[in-house]
Amino acid sequence: MTMPITMPTRRQLLAMIGTSAGSAAMYQAMTSMGFAATSDYTGKPPPLAGARNGESVVILGAGLAGLTAAYEMRQAGYNVKVLEYQDRGGGRCWTIKGGDRFTELGGAEVTCDFETGYLNPGPWRLPIHHYAVFDYCRKLGVALEPFIMKNEKAYLHNSKAFGGTPQQIGHVETDIRGYTSELLAKSVRQGALDETVTREDQERLLEGLRGWGVLDKDYRYVKSDELGEVRGWDVLPGGGLMPEAEPSTPIAMSPLLQSGLWNDLFTFNHYNHHPALFQPVGGMGKIGDAFTRECRDLIRFNSQVVRVEQGENGVTVHYRDREGGDDILQETADWCICTIPLSVLAQMDIDVSDAKKKAIAAVPYASAFKVALEFKRRFWEEDEWIVGGISYTDLPIVQIAYPSHDLFDKGPGVLQAAYDTYTAEKNWTYTFNALDPEERIIAAREYGRRIHPQYDAEYMSGTSCAWHRVPWTLGCYGQWTEELRAEHYETLCEIDGRVVLAGEHCSHIPAWQEGAILSALDTIRRLDRRVNA
Repeated sequence: MTMPITMPTRRQLLAMIGTSAGSAAMYQAMTSMGFAATSDYTGKPPPLAGARNGESVVILGAGLAGLTAAYEMRQAGYNVKVLEYQDRGGGRCWTIKGGDRFTELGGAEVTCDFETGYLNPGPWRLPIHHYAVFDYCRKLGVALEPFIMKNEKAYLHNSKAFGGTPQQIGHVETDIRGYTSELLAKSVRQGALDETVTREDQERLLEGLRGWGVLDKDYRYVKSDELGEVRGWDVLPGGGLMPEAEPSTPIAMSPLLQSGLWNDLFTFNHYNHHPALFQPVGGMGKIGDAFTRECRDLIRFNSQVVRVEQGENGVTVHYRDREGGDDILQETADWCICTIPLSVLAQMDIDVSDAKKKAIAAVPYASAFKVALEFKRRFWEEDEWIVGGISYTDLPIVQIAYPSHDLFDKGPGVLQAAYDTYTAEKNWTYTFNALDPEERIIAAREYGRRIHPQYDAEYMSGTSCAWHRVPWTLGCYGQWTEELRAEHYETLCEIDGRVVLAGEHCSHIPAWQEGAILSALDTIRRLDRRVNA
């Protein structure tokens, strides 16, 4: 039976077309706000003239920016020392596994009892165009494997649509493309495009729309065997005397439009999400571990910086040994590279210009959170054939990410069961940050079971990270706006006497490891030039 077609409003039609073809415009807008950019890495770090007289550099923070700077400057002959707040390197390039523990602001302890699997609380995927990250992974021997971003069997879910039943991504995407093709074909056949498209091109357009949208001979998007080859089957083609194949039935256009599910398809169009994406084997923390291994003799761990002062001839950093009492220690150097997150740095005594202090204090940090849950078996693979990918929902958990590693393993498995960086209308990030660790796990389970009823029977344990409650960063990443960049970005990045900043917050790719590394490489190039001027 042919499903009735309800004509969409102009706004709905434009949104549908944007879903299929609007990634360029979306990317341009994201770039202007500093949320996306292509790496300009050329395949090797900038050549450094090197230390002429054994100049020394103290680097504050052993995240990827700090360790990149340490790695390259030591090779150029500088005397390098790194002060790190934590007892490990890598910063937000971090993996939480079974046996790990850490204490949040307020004193709550976050535990992880996973038998297998892990949570990457910070970065968790590597776009193929982040060339510097890939180059250092090669240099440092970090093994990589594919990261599955989009899986057409994963779900789009609106709790108020379709009785709360999640819909497969592939179904929604194919139906949006089909209905858009049908409506555009109807416009062409009714002469609505006569002034903009020649008659010859109209014929080509109709031919293309019929194939692209899987339309029938009358240019309708309806159930058919041809559509089954694209959208999938309710009864799969079989062999022998098995039942005949039955193509799946499209979602009616009006309920599909009203659901808003197709808005989430934009996520897969974002430039940073284009395939292929990768991840380190064993967790994102492997990158930080590799840098730490190379620079281990340069790092003083458990060092809490409390003051940075500078003069004409050098820099003195005052810090406290977090394991050795309240005594204030000092590290002196000719130069200082500070990679401490601005959210923390703004609360410290640092001897820089008033303009730079204003820039440091101007940039807010994202209130991101993640929750991971371990289950007795990988039911998403066994029951629903979801192998990697991400489901999106209007519920406060926002998304469920299925692991791209250990596929089809028979043992327990871990889902990234909740993740959001900022939801303007709901402020769910603040809600989850206000919960204690156990409450976050309970909430993720409660919402997740609406998409996967297997949660209750299969649950084993959980862990989480609420970034505003992490003492050494107080947020996830710097959130720039176009206005903030125009006013403060150059001031933030420029060398101030003998102090210069670096990190993802000093880049046009905030929140990404590529931004941290590129910032460090640019910083050491400019600092080396200053030293050798």
